[in-house]
Amino acid sequence: MSRLLVRVLPVLACLALALLTLQLGNWQLRRADEKSALQARLDALAQQAPRTVDGRARPDDGQPVVLVGRWRGAGTVFLDNRTHGGRAGYQVFTPLELADGSGQVLVNRGWIAAGLDRARLPDVTALAGTQTLEGRAHYAPPAGFALGGEAADGPRWQRVDAERYAARTGTPVAGWLLWQTSAADDGLLREWPRPDAGVDRHRGYALQWYGLAALATTLGGICCWRAGRRTERRAGHGNEKAGNGKCDPV
Repeated sequence: MSRLLVRVLPVLACLALALLTLQLGNWQLRRADEKSALQARLDALAQQAPRTVDGRARPDDGQPVVLVGRWRGAGTVFLDNRTHGGRAGYQVFTPLELADGSGQVLVNRGWIAAGLDRARLPDVTALAGTQTLEGRAHYAPPAGFALGGEAADGPRWQRVDAERYAARTGTPVAGWLLWQTSAADDGLLREWPRPDAGVDRHRGYALQWYGLAALATTLGGICCWRAGRRTERRAGHGNEKAGNGKCDPV
């Protein structure tokens, strides 16, 4: 019985692993289908003409919008550890007080390179007067990496989102951010990546899971083949012993 278990258990383990990884691959493909629908929605939104909104609006994530207001430069913060073209720098966030009096929206104005002296932040101009901005509405903070966790060093921050900004500064802002796309004479770069729902990532995960399923199936087949070979050898060895026995005299 113990020999049978030794032969069967590896096969069962490989079979269970193959079934599990196959199901995980199927799940990732379903997620890819969901993200494909989201990507189609994001692409459709990107083709829409920007529309003017106020601070009370709840635009769709990725929707092009227009804001009219005045910069509040004293509220500017620098999102640290953002790179562009291999250079280290910051993304610059400044609240825009809307001209219609409906509140303030935190705007990601663009990227600027860091200087050689990390103790000094770059000099960023907040243009005076009423500004008309175009951009995309986003609810999630910028993707990237952070050093020092959630800590903020004055205006140099490791994480920026609307809720965190309002809590730390005491300045109420809308629950979404604007990624500015319109040009401005402020020395900032605004080369934002295309909104990506992550379809290819889920397809890549699915391929990995299916590869593991194929590997587990192959290993299970090898275990079965080895078990069969051992059984044949033992059977042949038993037949040889039986053939060497002495016959009774006639």
